[in-house]
Amino acid sequence: MPSNQDSSRSGSGPVRVARHTEEATASGIYGVIVSAAVMAAAHQETVAAVEVAVLVTLVIYWAAERYSRVVAERIHQGHRPNWQQVRGQLTTGWEIVSASVLPLAVLAAAGLLGAEVFAAVLWALTCSTVLLCVAGWEMGRNGQLTTRERLASAATAGMFGVVLIGLKAILH
Repeated sequence: MPSNQDSSRSGSGPVRVARHTEEATASGIYGVIVSAAVMAAAHQETVAAVEVAVLVTLVIYWAAERYSRVVAERIHQGHRPNWQQVRGQLTTGWEIVSASVLPLAVLAAAGLLGAEVFAAVLWALTCSTVLLCVAGWEMGRNGQLTTRERLASAATAGMFGVVLIGLKAILH
C-alpha cells in the first residue's frame, strides 16, 4: 500500500511531508464526478434529499472500492488479509467522499438561500465543474505542460461537468 508520506524534493521546492498520493488524487476526482452524476440524475424534491442521495452513493462507492481491494489482495496474495491490511483499507480512500464537500456545501447554501432544487443543483454542478477544471489545470504544474496544454487539460476535465450540467438540463 502506498504511503501518504513523501520526503522527496519536488523541483526546487521544500520537502513535502504529507503529500497526497496519486491514488488519493484520482479518488477525489472520481468522487467529484460521481457526486455530480448523482446530482444530475437526481429527481428528489428537496435539496436535503439530493444531499442524502449523493452522500449515500459516495459512501457505497467507497465501501465497494475498499471491499474490492481487500478481495483482490486475497486473490493475488493467496491468503486471508490480516487485520492491519483490512484496517489500512478501511482508513484510506475517503477522498472519494471528502472531495465533494465543496459542491455539497454549495448545494446546501443555495437551498438555504431559497433556491429551488433545480437551481441549487445547477450551482453545485457548476462548482463541481470548476473543481474539475482546477484539477485539470493543476495536472500540468509538475507535469511541465505548456500553458496551452494546461488549458486543454483543464477544458478536458471540465467537460465532465459540462456534460453533466447538460444532462441535468435535459432531464429537467
